[in-house]
Amino acid sequence: MPEFKYEITEEIGEISENAKGWTKELNMISWNEGKPKYDIRDWAPEHEKMGKGVTLTEDEAEELYKLLAKKFG
Repeated sequence: MPEFKYEITEEIGEISENAKGWTKELNMISWNEGKPKYDIRDWAPEHEKMGKGVTLTEDEAEELYKLLAKKFG
């Protein structure tokens, strides 16, 4: 499996925390030194491990925002 690099460039906020202390977070992350993207995923304390997540471009994040605003007003 190829190695990948990531850097959390901005910690936007915590969405939730589970019983084991892992947090679901929204962050800006640069993957393999690329342009930072919005990222939602579970993180272990201190960000030493990560779970599966979803990464969104700025356009995708804006579309998600519109959909959520429409749903929740």
